[in-house]
Amino acid sequence: MINILLCGGSGTRLWPISRELYPKQFCNLIGEHSLFQETLLRNTGLCKKSIIVTNYEHYFLSKSQIESIHIANTEFILEPIGRNTAPAIVLACLALEEEDIVVVTPSDHYIGDVEQYENFLKEARILAEAGHLVTFGIKPAYPEAGYGYIEADGENVLSFREKPSETVAKEYLESGNYFWNSGMFAFQVKTLLSEIGQYAEDILSASREAFTHREIIENIIKIPLAFMEKIPRNSIDYAVMEKSKNIKMIAADMDWSDLGSFEAIYEQSERDKNGNADQQDNILLESHNNFVLSSGKPITLIGAEDLIIVDTSDALLISKKGVSQKIRDAIPELEHKQPGITRIHQTVYRPWGSYTVLDESLRYKLKRILVKPGHSLSLQKHYHRSEHWTVVSGTAIITLSDKEITLCSNESVYIPIGEKHRLGNPGKIDLIIIETSVGDYLDEDDIVRYEDTYGRISEL
Repeated sequence: MINILLCGGSGTRLWPISRELYPKQFCNLIGEHSLFQETLLRNTGLCKKSIIVTNYEHYFLSKSQIESIHIANTEFILEPIGRNTAPAIVLACLALEEEDIVVVTPSDHYIGDVEQYENFLKEARILAEAGHLVTFGIKPAYPEAGYGYIEADGENVLSFREKPSETVAKEYLESGNYFWNSGMFAFQVKTLLSEIGQYAEDILSASREAFTHREIIENIIKIPLAFMEKIPRNSIDYAVMEKSKNIKMIAADMDWSDLGSFEAIYEQSERDKNGNADQQDNILLESHNNFVLSSGKPITLIGAEDLIIVDTSDALLISKKGVSQKIRDAIPELEHKQPGITRIHQTVYRPWGSYTVLDESLRYKLKRILVKPGHSLSLQKHYHRSEHWTVVSGTAIITLSDKEITLCSNESVYIPIGEKHRLGNPGKIDLIIIETSVGDYLDEDDIVRYEDTYGRISEL
């Protein structure tokens, strides 16, 4: 089989851990790997390759996480804008042979019973080879109002249902023939293309046109913005699954969760004798049934019950359990009061490494910059800020106008406004520098790139 791995979304329900440029699929929420990495690892032994459909901004982050777990046989389809799941799946299918068997998985779900998951995929393959579109329905453990449902009679799908009220969700659970809609599918490529041609021909034709104008760089397919914009926005459920007469369902019981809220993460986390889930060994005195996630600073709770507490370096969320998903309602006001707070963390990942904002004010910004061995920043200049770099550890090769300078620990260099410059790490260990920027405008878009190893002079 071939895994189409859908890697979009911003995960706003898990703010402040999840941000637009570092959404939940890349976060380590449970265990040592991110959800994205766990999905790849889970499918590696079952699929001959993975096609990752994501956006331009997440490509380098995806690539870095893939490299850290040593997964091979991955390809990318990069979308300049998201058009929902139906176009993403169709574009990936257009890159495959019609006889290929595909399993479509979101990149941000948790599956605890991997052995059962493998068994269900084998069942799904048999149905897909017989020419069916296969969906995975999860046996509900409780009346969840936050999921869509599938009504089924054995393998036969009777209907798809929108997210119900709590009362209706209880009725679904009691009936025994309703299942959570997991968003996972299996099919033969030609079956999917035939069905979408029948029920959503506008998506198929626009996707074919966009795919025809694709740009291919090694294992990357880039879709041009002008053609991506012409593709109608729609989910695979609305476009095909709810209309097709050729659907079969696998009733899957495999300890599944979409981890769409901090309450869901709490349910999958280890808890102490008082029901507290605390990943950082904070002090919880006479406190019960709390979820505590901190960025390193010690948190002390006294007499607290049923709270969600999520502390990062630049934001703090405190919520009663059961209502934390309402953070979505606060996102617009958060972005209005502090622009960028929902988009980026204080630590931002780049293809060459990362930087962390340590302090900033009206006319200065202090960063810790990490450059991985053998990597370098783009050759660039700034119109509104000067910079001062001090090496903390490692060795730096610095291009400044027509000069090349080598700096070691505790040595520094000054970069005037408008001067072309580049920072590189020729060594075998991480290069860490402290950057002090001073100027009238300090945002990241004050960069003019002249050369870049990672193709970011254009769309990347």
